[in-house]
Amino acid sequence: MKEIHREDAHKFQNSPVCAAFEYPLGDRDINGAVIELTGRYPDKGRVVNLRCKELAYIVQGSGKLVVEGKEVELKQGDLVLVEPGERYFWDGKMTMFVPCAPAWTPEQHREVE
Repeated sequence: MKEIHREDAHKFQNSPVCAAFEYPLGDRDINGAVIELTGRYPDKGRVVNLRCKELAYIVQGSGKLVVEGKEVELKQGDLVLVEPGERYFWDGKMTMFVPCAPAWTPEQHREVE
């Protein structure tokens, strides 16, 4: 078992409207973060994960996810899965719990048009 407390999470400010609190599991197969979103991320274009699946559970708030041109409205209690290679962006005001498998790394994450 591994246990990580909120005060041990590492905060990353991905953009002015997107803060990530990564919980350092030290596991290459899976990791998790709490994402606080207050606008569009990325601010233009889209992002893509080359290797990891990104699962997002909406803890509070609402917004949308646009994946390959398909828009999905999201609210508290909803769950969505983004597959590797899918280009997407988030927009809204929401807090999400986001586990990724294999573990998310910045090297496999890209901003694209």
